[in-house]
Amino acid sequence: MENQTEVSEFILLGLTTLREMQCFLFTLFLLLYVASMLGNGAIMAVVMAEPRLHTPMYFFLGNLSCLDICYSTVIMPKMLAGFLLRHQTISFTSCLAQLHFFHFLGSTEAVLLAVMAYDRYVAICNPLRYRLVMSPRVCLLLAAATWSSGFLHALMHTVMTSRLHFCGPNRIHHFFCDIKPLLSLACGNTSLNLSLLNIVTGGIVIGPFIVTLLSYLYIISFLLLKVKSHASRVKAFSTCTSHLTVVTLLYVPVIFNYVLTSPEDSAERDMIVTLMYSIVTSVLNPLIYTLRNREVKSALRKMLGRKLFPRWT
Repeated sequence: MENQTEVSEFILLGLTTLREMQCFLFTLFLLLYVASMLGNGAIMAVVMAEPRLHTPMYFFLGNLSCLDICYSTVIMPKMLAGFLLRHQTISFTSCLAQLHFFHFLGSTEAVLLAVMAYDRYVAICNPLRYRLVMSPRVCLLLAAATWSSGFLHALMHTVMTSRLHFCGPNRIHHFFCDIKPLLSLACGNTSLNLSLLNIVTGGIVIGPFIVTLLSYLYIISFLLLKVKSHASRVKAFSTCTSHLTVVTLLYVPVIFNYVLTSPEDSAERDMIVTLMYSIVTSVLNPLIYTLRNREVKSALRKMLGRKLFPRWT
């Protein structure tokens, strides 16, 4: 052990080594990053500024936008810098920090989407008890539990990865420090780490997914069997469509990347799937919620009107 050299930094190989592609990808992902910041920032500002949106649904939507901003920021600045520099180096400590916050925010978002599905279930299936069940205190407790569960899940992976010994290659076939490509560089037995990745991470993905699925099965059956008004059904379905779209965009690639995984999976496949749920989803979420939500669009127009034309409002 003493004769082995401990790795102090890693080299992120990124998406491509072609200089022409790097310039194009830098521009593309810079635009996506700015769009994510502006879109999610606008939703947070509207939810906080508009009293009509001070409800459980929009409280959790504000949490989702905050997560998306942080989620993109964990990997995008380093990734963008890598397109401009020849080598994307990252220290071992920074690599662990990036790994921790990526999984912290990602798992928190997975749990939050399940909480949002439960909120829709209570609002549609038990409207008379909605204010009692989803009281401000309950919403705060659910949000705190959601963020705490994500933090503890990520902390487990960070601690277990920090205990590994890295003595050989230091080139990571990815654009950030994810667990699987990092484990492939470790010197020693990583079976426990891989088991935790499959079981615990799989559980924190599949568990909320099942809760979300059951919530919407109850909602659909309730609307079809007990709601006779066509207009009421359409209104209820419209409030759920945006959330279901976001759930699909996040859960499907995450399940493919961490649950339905195999040793034969290529680094290119992992990177493409990761791009889908870490960057593309955070850009699309604000568009999905604003384009299909009249209340958010109305509040956004009202806020922009006050900012741009203060004398007219």
